[in-house]
Amino acid sequence: MPTLKQLARRPNPLTGGHSACAGCGFPQAIRLVLMSIEEPVVVAGATGCMEVTTTTYPNTAWNVPFIHNAFENAAATISGVEAAYKALVRRGKINKPIRFVAFGGDGGTYDIGLQALSGAAERGHRFLYVCYDNQAYMNTGIQRSGATPFGASTTTTPAGEVVPGKQQRRKDMAAIMAAHNIPYVAQTTIAHWQDLTRKVQRAMQVDGPAYLNVLAPCRLGWGTDPAMTIHLCELAADTCAWPLFEVDHGKWKVTYTPKTKLPIEEYLKPQERFRHVFQDSTGGLLAAIQKDVDEQWQALLARAGQT
Repeated sequence: MPTLKQLARRPNPLTGGHSACAGCGFPQAIRLVLMSIEEPVVVAGATGCMEVTTTTYPNTAWNVPFIHNAFENAAATISGVEAAYKALVRRGKINKPIRFVAFGGDGGTYDIGLQALSGAAERGHRFLYVCYDNQAYMNTGIQRSGATPFGASTTTTPAGEVVPGKQQRRKDMAAIMAAHNIPYVAQTTIAHWQDLTRKVQRAMQVDGPAYLNVLAPCRLGWGTDPAMTIHLCELAADTCAWPLFEVDHGKWKVTYTPKTKLPIEEYLKPQERFRHVFQDSTGGLLAAIQKDVDEQWQALLARAGQT
């Protein structure tokens, strides 16, 4: 695995000067993922904050080949590119290894793009799909998505006197991808760069589809200080609200276990989207969120045989 100094010396795949918000999590995710891959890459990107802020015509922030897709078809597009590459290799037109990566937000992955991703995984194309997960449709007005956690307030699940935020759990997207029996699935954050780098390198080694779920906070939708982005990811892992794990050829493994599991309120308090949780005088909503996190953490440990 490369050191941080070695990573820093590699060409930057995403230049500065794009128009993402200060403190946005996705630029770090893109840089860490692509700088972890030594071979040339072709990237497909679904419509979303990433695409809008990095490809404002006539400019681009991308230093690698980049294909813009509609919201729902990044996985379909990159699988077509990968198939074309294999055909050219068979004909002797290309003789060097090229890797294929698709990026999508949680809306374009958990919801709108799920059918294209599922199909590409089922067909067995060799590519890495990266979901930069900011847990709502941030680009179009902070509407809830399938990734929005239980209790979070969004513009379509506003917390008020009747409904205290979103009432459903977020989809277990990693488990959904693992159920496709693809070679590699993992979850990490932009704060855990060594964990992320190692998982990308492992994804490049397997012969088939790989999926990486990366927590990438949105300071606008979460209502947080931009300077807290990385620390929020650390708190997400230390409270087990966002566990770090991998599923390598069907074998589940937790890759980070906090020395001291922090209470969920440490992670929720800095976020405006959970402000109503601390205005509930009964404490019932906070207790329900803690119970949900604990149950899912125990279920993960059981899957990994680490109870």
